[in-house]
Amino acid sequence: MAYLDSEDPVAVAAVEAIRTGAVHELRRLLDEHPDLAAVRLRSAEGMSRTLLHVATDWPGHHPGGPRTVAVLVEAGADVNGRFAGPHTETPLHWAASNDDVPVVDALLDRGADIEAPGSVVDGGTPLADAVAFGQWNAARRLVERGAVTNLWQAASLGLMDRVRRITRAEPRPGRDALTTALWCACHGGQRESAEHLLAMGGDLDWVGYDSLTPLDAARRSGADDLAEWLRAQGARSASETR
Repeated sequence: MAYLDSEDPVAVAAVEAIRTGAVHELRRLLDEHPDLAAVRLRSAEGMSRTLLHVATDWPGHHPGGPRTVAVLVEAGADVNGRFAGPHTETPLHWAASNDDVPVVDALLDRGADIEAPGSVVDGGTPLADAVAFGQWNAARRLVERGAVTNLWQAASLGLMDRVRRITRAEPRPGRDALTTALWCACHGGQRESAEHLLAMGGDLDWVGYDSLTPLDAARRSGADDLAEWLRAQGARSASETR
């Protein structure tokens, strides 16, 4: 596996071409350096990533993103290459985290593994990132393209057929799973999911992710009707549970 220091002039030029959508310049660099598409850019801290990670890096939505993906893959980039560091996310994880739907499609069209593990959220798939970070367009596109959903992901997206199927299957989800899914339903502003999961035994006042209760999560998502309904059920904010 070939590595290139992130400060190397060729690496700097490639990153700049990707971020600015200068596809002609990127093609020139790839022609002059035939192994460039497959190298890993290594940071001073010892972490490394691929050029496809650069194309999907925060905040995403780089000019000409889908064309950049196509050029890199055609030149030999590994569409399922993994970040080497605190997590092992693929470029698809990063595109999903940025709600970059055109690049999500471009990666999937070129063979990206929609079920690749490695998310920073729970070691899971790109869908886990999209849902956890509230990147709803990418999350829905991943589902449209065949992504498998677990309970908390289905609840966040209001996919009631899946929520009901999972909660009614044997063995039934435990209270912790129901509570997490209830919180996530509120994170996604999904009242029907929230009602179902509360009825199934989810904890209405669990202080979960970002130190928020379901009520707090609903308010953060701008789901005012859901927040009012939660209040009517006796829900409290995190400040009220202390």
